[in-house]
Amino acid sequence: MENIDFNNIEFIIIIQCSIAKRRCSGFYCVQSFYDKKGTFLNYPKDKNIMYLSMECGGCCGKGVSSLIGHFNKKMVDFYKIPKDKTVIHLASCMTNDQHHYDRCPHIEYIKNIIVKKHGFKNVVEGTYISVKSTNLRDKEIYNKY
Repeated sequence: MENIDFNNIEFIIIIQCSIAKRRCSGFYCVQSFYDKKGTFLNYPKDKNIMYLSMECGGCCGKGVSSLIGHFNKKMVDFYKIPKDKTVIHLASCMTNDQHHYDRCPHIEYIKNIIVKKHGFKNVVEGTYISVKSTNLRDKEIYNKY
């Protein structure tokens, strides 16, 4: 994450867990993005950055390949935005142990699809940072990663 020039970013994608989306609307991820909180803290507050949310496609995460591929084609055709101006956030429901369930066991596979197959280098783990879940991780009730 330290190699990302956040002032240069034009598009953000948040990939959420398909299982968690059955219970979660993604409200806190979107709120964190617009309020520039959590893992969105380093983005400029005065810049209009486009936002898109999608699901992983279900276990094992293979479905993310067609979604990222479609996005990439449309991004290039429609907006002419290069990949280095896009950041893909893997939502906290995928990257952390929390009330939905533990960290996604397919996270490295999904990252490989994004980075190696589709060439997006700016991948960030996490979105919304829940104070309650953080406290439970500190008490070792939830796992830390």
